[in-house]
Amino acid sequence: MYKFILVPFDGSPNSELAVDRAIEMAALCGGAALTILTVYRHHSMLEASLSMVRPDDPGNMDDAMRSHAEEVVGTAKKRAQDAGKTDVRAFVMAGPTARNIVKFVEEHGIDLIVIGRRGMGSMEGYLLGSVSQKVTYLSPVPVLIV
Repeated sequence: MYKFILVPFDGSPNSELAVDRAIEMAALCGGAALTILTVYRHHSMLEASLSMVRPDDPGNMDDAMRSHAEEVVGTAKKRAQDAGKTDVRAFVMAGPTARNIVKFVEEHGIDLIVIGRRGMGSMEGYLLGSVSQKVTYLSPVPVLIV
């Protein structure tokens, strides 16, 4: 039985499916705790400005990106709560996505990762492999790819 389930969430349709599957898994495991994590990474000024910053109020780049990530993870937490899951925590981290997911797993005693097969991605993802592939390779715990 799993006790602590992590869902990396980027707002993509596949990450929404991962939240739904994680809720189901938590119920099957007798009410396992659900943790949702959004990791944001600054790739380039152009990419960041197009994908993360609101054009009407760019402000500080790091603050804007963190704020957006908090909104994204908040939608996933609300999705889980609306589905009846009460034991839900949400976190935001900055840095390399796959490595931060694995680091979070190790630091928080997570025993299952439920992740979407393809997220928002970037050109880097097409060239170097998806986050879900990297997490599967690096993870010390089982990974369910949705």
